[in-house]
Amino acid sequence: MKENAPYLLIIESRFYKDVSDELVRGAIAEIESIGGTYHRVSVPGVFEIPAGIRLAVRSMELVSAAVHKRFDGYVALGCVIRGETDHYEHVAREGLRGLNDLAMQYSIAVGMGILTCNTKEQALERASVEKGNVGGRAARTAVEMVDFKRSLLPDR
Repeated sequence: MKENAPYLLIIESRFYKDVSDELVRGAIAEIESIGGTYHRVSVPGVFEIPAGIRLAVRSMELVSAAVHKRFDGYVALGCVIRGETDHYEHVAREGLRGLNDLAMQYSIAVGMGILTCNTKEQALERASVEKGNVGGRAARTAVEMVDFKRSLLPDR
């Protein structure tokens, strides 16, 4: 690990496993390319991602830094595909709003890699490391926000 490289939590929804696997592949490649490290966890769906991040943040507040290193940032990955009902709208809106609320309330660095697509084919294309690489972009965003947050700290 490079000095000062970030330690990120990758939290992924497993609802569309093949899409999530590709998102994660892109995120890991990006993190490793800068010498960062990560811990990967899964939740059932996009709706659960904000709660999963909040649980991780809270657990870090309760555990001594000597026991467990804190995450510098979070990479949220998942996919919501439009269906025949408005369920898609609610899950996507609340998942994204939850991530924004967490970032604002707890001053955490979050990279958002949640796809909202009309079809599975569209999701796979956007997730593909060779095409859309949304997972890689989400990881890069998390790293950039970690760097920004660190730039605001006074030199020690």
